[in-house]
Amino acid sequence: MGIEFIELSAEHSVARMPVEGNTQVVGLLHGGAHVVLGESLGSISSAIHAGPGKYVVGIEINATHSRSITEGWVTGTCTALVLGRTLATHEIVMRDEQGRRLSTVRMTNMVRDL
Repeated sequence: MGIEFIELSAEHSVARMPVEGNTQVVGLLHGGAHVVLGESLGSISSAIHAGPGKYVVGIEINATHSRSITEGWVTGTCTALVLGRTLATHEIVMRDEQGRRLSTVRMTNMVRDL
């Protein structure tokens, strides 16, 4: 996938991914690639929130695709919506290099004891 993590925290994380190598047959960035980037950011941010002695499992994810892209890089910005004792919910917005919104992913993770 070529994901590069730029910033990681429970509240705010950023990563980027190239379009090249992640396209579907007509050359557009695959919708699933948007979700992979979003889920990677949401899961890592939730794990940071959970802390030592705990782990997280995804219990819900959804994506809305707003714009297509055929080249360049996609940047995902993950923002915490809820950081609770048992649940962590994040919104991840994917943007192109011009700052245009490509997709929005929302993910909820359950925090569990090891």
